[in-house]
Amino acid sequence: MREPVELRRKRILAVVHARGAVKVTTLAAELDVSVVTLRRDVEELARAGRLRRGHGVARPVGDAAETTAVPVARPGEQSADGGATALVVPERHSYLYETLHGARTALEAAGMRIALHIAPQSDGAERPQVERALAGGARGLLIAPRWRSAVGEEADYGWLAEVGVPTVLMERRPRPGSALHALDSVCSDHWYGVHLAVDHLVSLGHRRIVLAARNDSPTARSIRAAFAEIAAARPEVEDWSVVLSSPNAGPDSGSRAGLQPPATPDAPAPDLAALLRERGVTGAVLHGDEDALMLVQRLAETGVRVPQDCSVVAYDDVVSALGSTPLTAVAPPRADIGRAAAELLLHRLAHPAGTTGPVRRVELLPELKVRGSAQALPRTGL
Repeated sequence: MREPVELRRKRILAVVHARGAVKVTTLAAELDVSVVTLRRDVEELARAGRLRRGHGVARPVGDAAETTAVPVARPGEQSADGGATALVVPERHSYLYETLHGARTALEAAGMRIALHIAPQSDGAERPQVERALAGGARGLLIAPRWRSAVGEEADYGWLAEVGVPTVLMERRPRPGSALHALDSVCSDHWYGVHLAVDHLVSLGHRRIVLAARNDSPTARSIRAAFAEIAAARPEVEDWSVVLSSPNAGPDSGSRAGLQPPATPDAPAPDLAALLRERGVTGAVLHGDEDALMLVQRLAETGVRVPQDCSVVAYDDVVSALGSTPLTAVAPPRADIGRAAAELLLHRLAHPAGTTGPVRRVELLPELKVRGSAQALPRTGL
């Protein structure tokens, strides 16, 4: 099916506004249309006053005549990343892949080429990927580092602050006052997400609540800190605790030494059923989704029914609806995070001189999706 003319012209405008002056031949190659068709589109857009043209170059309205066009790479001058936006995400991370797809949608709609780099599961794996992308001529960077530990996170601050191209962090919020504090970022408000989970359980009458959570990512650390703060501040919550959601849900032992201790000690193994019996817990927040589904299965194996005996709220909502017991879940806006990050990067790239206004630290609020894995406690008689 042929692309509608108006849609193609919107793509042309998006590329020109994102990059500044661009050669018509470059636009034709990137948008996969003939030079004759592209030139005709540019002439019509210029006639309508939506861009400026001259000497084989399309420019944004108001762009100075001497603005330099984006050059066409010659063989051997740069790799396939030249002129592209680099996306760097960790391997085997379904949560962040949804964020990646959101970014991809926005970038492709703007006519930007994308160079995807997958960082392996090892400390410091993102840096070589970023260096490779920059050496190949990437013009901008969207990145979601794995950051399994706080120590590993801090180790990346210095070099990531000096990459030299417009950069936006996705679903990551650096430590206040760090070298990355003044870097553009788009992140879920995980404090609010935990508030939704705790408030839902409290509204159903639950007063003894446990968080079974991971401790191997910035999101996990944010969730744990938020839960401790919120549970301690709610007068309705009589007892709360934190355990690991699975034996391998924490950072490796080499990184653990530099971590601040959690608000409550982690249990060495997540025997949630025993905790329910010992402490009278009736409500649980479980992070992340796969761990949550496995914990619910183990509860069933020990005779604990969800939600009859224990109400559950999952956190992530990647696959929580697919279990034999569909789980009520906090759903961070993963795809919207990626789209917002890409739009912010496009804004930066549209102003090569860097005069783009203040640094932006954007937070998007999660939502609660109720599916029936939490129910009200029965009222006891007087």
